[in-house]
Amino acid sequence: MSKSIEVGDQCPLFSLKDQEGKAFNIEEVLGKENIIIYFYPKDDTPGCTKQACSFRDAFEDFTKADAKVIGISSDNEESHKKFAQKHQLPFTLLADTQKSVRKAFGVPTNLLGLIPGRVTYVVDKKGIVQGVFNSQMKVEQHVDEALSILEKAKS
Repeated sequence: MSKSIEVGDQCPLFSLKDQEGKAFNIEEVLGKENIIIYFYPKDDTPGCTKQACSFRDAFEDFTKADAKVIGISSDNEESHKKFAQKHQLPFTLLADTQKSVRKAFGVPTNLLGLIPGRVTYVVDKKGIVQGVFNSQMKVEQHVDEALSILEKAKS
């Protein structure tokens, strides 16, 4: 397993397919806006749905903070598309089916390695990680933490 990405590290470069099957390249966003990258275990499970909906409900706050929200799990594009439509998710979901981006960020697994970790990264416009929040259970706190880190980064 690679080293976990921490505050002060450069955001790893990656390209994955989004819920529409289009290629998303992080390099096209880096340098233009802040990025909230959150890794979650699985589409349409209770905790992940609650987390996604809390990002959805705070979407306007992220937009005001000039931040793009990106959710990443190992589910495929079709699963992401259904999940996004079902819950009206206004942000990008990326299919990391090979778990390569999860590995690049060093996102840990929980519970004896059976459940993929739930970690949120806040990346500034320079591509530097300004905050990391790792919590499997406090699903809605990811949004508060990300907004708080964005706020601090501004000042």
